[in-house]
Amino acid sequence: MPRTARVTIENGCYHIITRGNQKQKVFVEHRDYEKYLSLLARYKKKYRFKLYCFCLMPNHVHLVIEVNNTYVLNKIMRSLNLSYTLYFNLKYNKVGHLWQDRFKSKIIEKDAYLIGCMNYIEANPIRASLVANLTEYKWSSYNLHYNNDNILNSLADI
Repeated sequence: MPRTARVTIENGCYHIITRGNQKQKVFVEHRDYEKYLSLLARYKKKYRFKLYCFCLMPNHVHLVIEVNNTYVLNKIMRSLNLSYTLYFNLKYNKVGHLWQDRFKSKIIEKDAYLIGCMNYIEANPIRASLVANLTEYKWSSYNLHYNNDNILNSLADI
């Protein structure tokens, strides 16, 4: 049975979720998170999308991005997920799929729901009991938004 087509819109804003295959960890050590963020910065520059927020959890990723046209969303995520998979599999001597299924995307209207979605995403480390305070979690955009802590210069213009 064929997959249903992804709903995309011109100048769309999306909540993206991509999860590790069988909920496995996709980030094992700090260098893995850093690599993903460097790839995100590379593809942000290449495809010129807006990044509103992100949160890298041990076994999944949340992004809120805005794209100018409908076809670029798939290109961004294909490039990002493939590049990171190649890195991960080489580093950890693995083969095959890293990500479960295709990424999920939900269209977000840029109103109060966008702020609520960003708050939900950035609070993930608390809900998962990874940290007691969000300022302690280095792998989300929380510190960029609320503490003006520039953890990743190339994404500072979000």
